Amino acid sequence: MFGLPPPPPLLVQRPLQHVYSPNAPGGMTTIALDTSNTIGHPSGPEYQLAVGEDDVHLATPPPHPSEHTNTNPNPLSTAPVRPTTGVRISLSRTNPRKPPHLYKIANLGSTRSNLATFSIKESEKESRSSHETSSDGLAAHLANAAGRTPVFGEDNALLTPAVGKDGVKRKKPKTNIVKSNSSFISRVMPHETMTKRIHEHNPEGLFAFANINRAFQWLDLSSNHESKAQHIIKILFTKAHMLCHDINLSTKGSNHLDIIMGASTADIMWFEAFSQKYARINKNAVINPSPIYQIRWLPGSENLFLAAHTDGTLIVYDKERDDAAFVPEEINPLVSFSKGSSPDHRPLQVKKSLNSRNQKSNPVASWKISNHRINDFAFSPDCRHLAVVTEDGYLQIIDYLNEQLTDIYPSYYGGFICVCWSPDGKYILTGGQDDLVSIWSLSERRLVARCPGHHSWVSCVAFDPWRCDERNYRFGSVGEDRRLLLWDFNVGMLHRPKALSVRQRASISSHAPLPLARNRAESQATMRFRSNSNLTAAESVDGEGLLEHPVESRTRTAELPPVLSKIIDDDPLSWLGFEEDCVITACAHGHIRLWKRPQEAISSGLNV
Repeated sequence: MFGLPPPPPLLVQRPLQHVYSPNAPGGMTTIALDTSNTIGHPSGPEYQLAVGEDDVHLATPPPHPSEHTNTNPNPLSTAPVRPTTGVRISLSRTNPRKPPHLYKIANLGSTRSNLATFSIKESEKESRSSHETSSDGLAAHLANAAGRTPVFGEDNALLTPAVGKDGVKRKKPKTNIVKSNSSFISRVMPHETMTKRIHEHNPEGLFAFANINRAFQWLDLSSNHESKAQHIIKILFTKAHMLCHDINLSTKGSNHLDIIMGASTADIMWFEAFSQKYARINKNAVINPSPIYQIRWLPGSENLFLAAHTDGTLIVYDKERDDAAFVPEEINPLVSFSKGSSPDHRPLQVKKSLNSRNQKSNPVASWKISNHRINDFAFSPDCRHLAVVTEDGYLQIIDYLNEQLTDIYPSYYGGFICVCWSPDGKYILTGGQDDLVSIWSLSERRLVARCPGHHSWVSCVAFDPWRCDERNYRFGSVGEDRRLLLWDFNVGMLHRPKALSVRQRASISSHAPLPLARNRAESQATMRFRSNSNLTAAESVDGEGLLEHPVESRTRTAELPPVLSKIIDDDPLSWLGFEEDCVITACAHGHIRLWKRPQEAISSGLNV
């Protein structure tokens, strides 16, 4: 028995004269790179997903001279490749508008067979069916279900900031990035009218922070057509490529934005955008030397954030603590592994606990969850669980407040690349190298549906909070096939594929043993547990042991077709986001496209 490797990413053929410079030394072609962003407004049916779009093309910086390497003319030679994630975007509004209230269905009896299919409202002005009623919204729903928002490390007094006469005194980064002489930063280019543009910015306008190779840019996407392409500030790093970044929503204000960035060199940069000051964490890889593929602030925390390193480690850092050489603590030297577990995949190993008495320096906590790269993670809306996806094809659900791993789900094929939660925290989306988007239920601890439609790897998935209610969900996905897919999901509309013959099922089970299969008694207990859909998320997960789920057969899993599938770019797509007035996508080569939603006056066309 042998396993086939995942298929390679889809290669997009483009005319060479648009990509390469023919006048290169030694006859070798080199990429022709621009130095300034450009703005465009393509027209024509192929560019109109709804009513139109703006295209901001980020300039790709040339390699730093210190990065120059001699090219081997042998086409079969291999060379180390710098980690890259394409363009990722962090969005911020000073005064954001919350999504409309959820449309709550009166009958909350949670049996899937009784669910009907309801249309997703494109506007609050649209009429509702007679059996629908208003709700207090998602925030109130979660507050009633989960109580107050939990705080990470609240039981450890060493993680509680000291309160003085003037309240909690927070540190600020000290180094001015414009005047910095650090070799870590190559060049900083603030716009000549930066102060004026920030002062005149509409509080409801949209700021965007984007990375491309070794450049990091701050853009104002709510400005006029030409100014969208003009960066507010642009930072070029010497050797580091920023792979991920996140904005702290707890400290965000009209004159303050805390941004955390993770680099290919394992460095972390804390950047305060308005004061243009920064500080470095994990400097010179003193704590962990592997690149950082995802980084996010802990929900509700002003100073703690979580970084996913490519060696399979999740580390909690404090932006206000100094770094020190990290020696793992023996928290759980005796770890029991279930029978049939992969040697490369072990349950959560706590290298340093959040309850450790040694909290004088970073890291605050360290968890080893895999020997493979962590591609993405996301916090649940109720701030209790963490969904993590890895390169070896596992979705892991972690109760990060108690440092416990609760569920492990395998992919259908290949590795997982992206993950996100539904606005109400009931469902989890994943996308990966099997070209599928998968829907998982937290409360039922099972795979709900697979969503075929992509022709290559799925690079990003996201829910549209403006088109979701308590029974109906809209989400989107983008991939390396350059496609944007939109999906409308309701459990009542799912259908299972036609079952294969008994002989075919027996053949599959006899020739494809499941690496994570449990004994028969455990499987029956799991199936009985899954059939009870009336349990809440807290009841179904808390108090249960670790469940390692087998790969679900396609003959037993519902499939959900997309409501829209369209090629929207010339390059592989890397990011997707939903706003009230637009859908935003980004590709690996720097195109940020703003797709306008249909106005209420438009009664025909695609609803995006």
